[in-house]
Amino acid sequence: MNIREYTKNDLTGIIKIWNEVVEEGMAFPQEESLDEESAEEFFASQSYTAVAEENGKIYGLYILHPNNVGRCGHICNASYAVSSDARGRHIGEQLVQDCLKKGKELGFKVLQFNAVVESNIHARHLYERLGFVQLGVIPGGFRMKDGHYENICPYYHEL
Repeated sequence: MNIREYTKNDLTGIIKIWNEVVEEGMAFPQEESLDEESAEEFFASQSYTAVAEENGKIYGLYILHPNNVGRCGHICNASYAVSSDARGRHIGEQLVQDCLKKGKELGFKVLQFNAVVESNIHARHLYERLGFVQLGVIPGGFRMKDGHYENICPYYHEL
């Protein structure tokens, strides 16, 4: 699996994967799907956007950006998306590991996840295995697609 910076040629593939996760309604806070125009602006506005691809096919992506500004601008945040037909192949793990390196390269000191849904066990186990520390639990912090609320677990990793 090759993980590299995205290009405009990747937009169709990453829009499909991003929108799939948004539509599932179980991980990303976004509720609106991206179209070609909004996606181009969104992905270009990140500090870094990466794709996981093999033989020209995109299987996943991540976005990396500051979590805050000013005196907290050294803390970054990221989101990861893997195509449903490629899950279970450890692509997410490769994306997170690459993101940790890229965050450090870009001068960030901490990678923080604000809203990992408590029931997202696969992601939580991955983060913990990679050395992320859970900060606690925010009760009812995420509204699922069906309207019920689930707890979220903030995590961080020093870079």
